[in-house]
Amino acid sequence: MELLLLLIMLLLPIIVHINVKATFERYSQVRSSRGLTADQVARRILDSNGLYNVGIEHISGELTDHYDPSAQVVRLSDATYGKDNVAAIGVAAHECGHACQHAEEYTPIKIRTAIVPVVNICSRLWYFVFLIGVILFEAMPQIAIAGVVMFGAVVLFQLVTLPVELDASGRALKTLENDMILEHDEVPKAKKVLTAAALTYVTALVTSLIQFLRLLSAVNRRN
Repeated sequence: MELLLLLIMLLLPIIVHINVKATFERYSQVRSSRGLTADQVARRILDSNGLYNVGIEHISGELTDHYDPSAQVVRLSDATYGKDNVAAIGVAAHECGHACQHAEEYTPIKIRTAIVPVVNICSRLWYFVFLIGVILFEAMPQIAIAGVVMFGAVVLFQLVTLPVELDASGRALKTLENDMILEHDEVPKAKKVLTAAALTYVTALVTSLIQFLRLLSAVNRRN
């Protein structure tokens, strides 16, 4: 069972990553009939939601797209900015969905933002705390337990992140269809791209839960 769990943790993220790249590349070959580029679509979505103050920037990289709430900027990667294919448009619309979430103070994203500082610390230190706790377990088992709790904070963050990402994709697809940014037959293609991307968050949560259970099991075996 332990070997199976390790294989899942190692192979599942790789498989999902390959699927994301392949899906994006496939639908990046499908040009939008409307001829709009991803950055033009982003501007249109932001303006239609009254987010005139949110900027759009071009950044380097592939699928490094994100919304920066502190700078109030939607950043689109080389694979997205200026591209008029359904994959790029879907990704841009998704990032605009995050901008809308912040503007509306969407509850899950408020929770995620609030716990970011703690999670950043926990994600960096949990392994070292747990390792020290294992070494000193006989004298101070509380240290190992603290390491498990710190990793639990990371799992919580991923749990909260999942509905945030799914909601952003849902908003994107609804906007693309209702505002007729994409043709009716193009929306399902954009949906496949966003679904593939969403699976990365599902995978992160699943693998982290497995790791969390393994850590709990390790502590219980030492007791």
